[in-house]
Amino acid sequence: MRQTVAAVLLAALLSACAALEVPGGLERAAPRAALRVPFETFTLENGLRVILSEDRTAPVYTLCVVYDVGSRDERPGRTGFAHLFEHMMFQGSANVGKGEHFLLVQNSGGSANGTTNAERTNYFETLPSNQLELGIFLEADRMRALEVTQANFDNQRHAVQEERRLSYDNRPYGRTVEAVHELAYDGFAYKHSTIGSMADLSAATLEEARNFYRSYYAPNNAVLVLVGDFERATALELIRRYFGAIPPHPRPPPPPAIEAEQAAERRRTIVDDFARTPRVDIVYRTVPGNTADWYALRVLGEVLAGDLSSRLYRKLVKELEVAVRVSSGPEEKRGTSLFWISLALRPGRDPEAVERIVYEELERLAREPVEEWELEKVRLRQRRQQAESLYSSRSRALSLGHYAVYYGDPDLINKVSDLLARVGPQDIQRVVTRYFKQNNRSVVWTLPKGGPAASSGG
Repeated sequence: MRQTVAAVLLAALLSACAALEVPGGLERAAPRAALRVPFETFTLENGLRVILSEDRTAPVYTLCVVYDVGSRDERPGRTGFAHLFEHMMFQGSANVGKGEHFLLVQNSGGSANGTTNAERTNYFETLPSNQLELGIFLEADRMRALEVTQANFDNQRHAVQEERRLSYDNRPYGRTVEAVHELAYDGFAYKHSTIGSMADLSAATLEEARNFYRSYYAPNNAVLVLVGDFERATALELIRRYFGAIPPHPRPPPPPAIEAEQAAERRRTIVDDFARTPRVDIVYRTVPGNTADWYALRVLGEVLAGDLSSRLYRKLVKELEVAVRVSSGPEEKRGTSLFWISLALRPGRDPEAVERIVYEELERLAREPVEEWELEKVRLRQRRQQAESLYSSRSRALSLGHYAVYYGDPDLINKVSDLLARVGPQDIQRVVTRYFKQNNRSVVWTLPKGGPAASSGG
């Protein structure tokens, strides 16, 4: 009997969990189960890339359309357009009324949403397999003929501005991430936030919005991913029928996204009206994703702050009790990325003293190889996380679309675990030595309003 994708993923997950439970001996880990997501790729004449991955485990499917446009494609004075269009794409199209997209999906027993980041915008719905045509029709109709009207534009502009107030301007540490990006980057592509600024959103015009749609929301700038219970021939016929006649559009060239070498450390302190304890964010400029150094940095992030036994958690939270939360790891961008170390301090602790402890731990990593047990723990956890992340049709569709748009290689869904598993102690030392230099870092302190800039007790 044919083994389903879900069965293979479950076997891999159980294998990883069994390995974690072996008392005192990682060498007795269970044999690795093959973890592979099968798929086929096609390209329509208009440039639309199509990825099909059949799985008959459950009578559902997920359709994901990923557009190669994110906040890095915006220009000065007009930030927030990519995220604004994530909202606009649910406001109706030639054959779908305002707000009907969600209603049609939900009334058919499904769910839908979209997300935006610096690199891409995606839209997805999960539906029963007998509603295959509905999902394909809905996505094609808004790619072909979105209703970009003044009323819809104004309505969603105000919705995004309210989202900014709730998520950035009026919450603890809401401005911290923006402040870090503004400090660490010189080029505009990654220097500004995805949400955009209030002034830019207010100044945007309807014609600018229509030009943005025509520039980026076209088949030759998108990847369609279909995962789940469907007949291959039927799916291809429907995709060709609804998407095949949509014309391609010229796409503006992507902006420069590689930063020049940083010359000196950068620092900034911001006062947060809503924060109650200090926060310290330390970032280093690094390499784009899907590179050998990026995978080493991802493993390093887990070694530093991946769980309760990680180095920074043990030192700062458990032993010295100067922090209540630590996290670390690389952002994933197609240009210059940042390796991030973020610390939420206990009240009254000195940010400068805590910083020194972090730098001492990084210097130790450069001098002494990471222990093999630390790496093996990270490998097992990442393998388990990979299996969990691919268990649903939605997560597989999102991953295939992610790798196809970012790197032109959807098969990374099947390679990434091995790429991470190959990281060794010498790779960790190499990236620490190469990137974790004083002149290559930017530091932001976020301090509570009315509190001392620093105090003893570190």
